[in-house]
Amino acid sequence: MAKNKTQPTNASVTDFINAVENEQKRKDSYRLIELMKAVSGEEPYMWGPSIIGFGSYHYKYKSGHEGDAPILGFSPRKAAISLYAFTGLDKHKHQLDTLGKFKMGKACIYVKKLEDIDEKTLIDVMKQTISFIETTYERQ
Repeated sequence: MAKNKTQPTNASVTDFINAVENEQKRKDSYRLIELMKAVSGEEPYMWGPSIIGFGSYHYKYKSGHEGDAPILGFSPRKAAISLYAFTGLDKHKHQLDTLGKFKMGKACIYVKKLEDIDEKTLIDVMKQTISFIETTYERQ
């Protein structure tokens, strides 16, 4: 079984954010840290070279693939901020109706800037995700 490429590291979250070229993405990153820390109760740490994660859980799929992932996370990428804060399940998609302006991957929300989305809705989405993870997987 292949090992996940994205693993927790000891790299500095602050150094990573301060190296982000776009000033708005830096500001949004610090706000996301505040929000995700408050909602998760976890401190931020780097997962791989570009994801800021909060907490972790162990997953194992029916296929046998398993690994660890952050409970919540984000990455201030060049094109958009990637938010790893959604279950990706159809039964939770209604939560996104009031989120605002975003694009969607399988379970990843892409936003250009935080002011494009509703913060209260994002908090609700994060809480639902944590609840889902805690009832489905082993939180570490």
